[in-house]
This record gives sequence, C-alpha cells and structure tokens, in this order.
Amino acid sequence: MDQEREIMTIAQVADYLQISEVTTYKLVQEGRIPGFKIGRHWRVRRDDLREYIAGLQHGENL
Repeated sequence: MDQEREIMTIAQVADYLQISEVTTYKLVQEGRIPGFKIGRHWRVRRDDLREYIAGLQHGENL
C-alpha cells in the first residue's frame, strides 16, 4: 500500500529511486526533483516523480 501513496516522504522517494536519502534531499531542495514542504518536512507527489523520471528517460540531466 505504501508504494501507492500519492504523497511520498524523502525516505520513500529515496527507496523508490534506489539512491540515498541525503542525495534525494539535496535533489528536492535544489528543485531538481519537484517537491514541497509541510512544516519542516519535504514531500513529493508521485505523479511529479514519474514526470521527473520520464524526463530523465528522454535525456534530461539531473
């Protein structure tokens, strides 16, 4: 069920992309992966993450 959540935490995004949480946090903070903050915590919409991955598949850089 966790894999189907619309809103993902940094840890969930890192697990999904199979990269470290530190790298994921940096990518989100820099705006490379679209995200938003709720209080002090970053969140990423699953659809935005899929669009980001699609962009990478079409030759866009991180």
